[in-house]
Amino acid sequence: MDRNWNELLQELRVTQTGVQILTGFLLTLPFQARFDDLDDTQRLIYLTLVVLAAIATTLIVAPVSLHRVMFRKRLKPELVDAGDRMARAGLVVLALVVAGTTLLIFDVVVGRTAGLVVGAGVIGLLAVFWLLVPLRLIRAARGADGAGPH
Repeated sequence: MDRNWNELLQELRVTQTGVQILTGFLLTLPFQARFDDLDDTQRLIYLTLVVLAAIATTLIVAPVSLHRVMFRKRLKPELVDAGDRMARAGLVVLALVVAGTTLLIFDVVVGRTAGLVVGAGVIGLLAVFWLLVPLRLIRAARGADGAGPH
């Protein structure tokens, strides 16, 4: 469990930096001159992205708080399981923020259709590399008959 917890923390360190940068970027937008030019849909997308970024930050940082509360309670398996679930949920929400931010930027710069196409493309790309590739690697490692490492 110690190794699993340390690996989870390493993953969260990498993810946390990206989430913080993206959240910071979103929080600066209302103070830019062109922000007033956003239409109602773009403002709704923006506000949704701010909430999603806050949720992603919460989920990705939550295992640290969980660890503080559970420290020396001899609950390492429960800590690792809960931290893993929070990290997975945080990655799902982060994928929505990344794709949504791309959608918003393309919507503002090029137009709504381009925003929707690029946003959908990014969510597809994230699904491939964050979900489908790992699942395929697991299946290949186990072999067609289910044997192999678990």
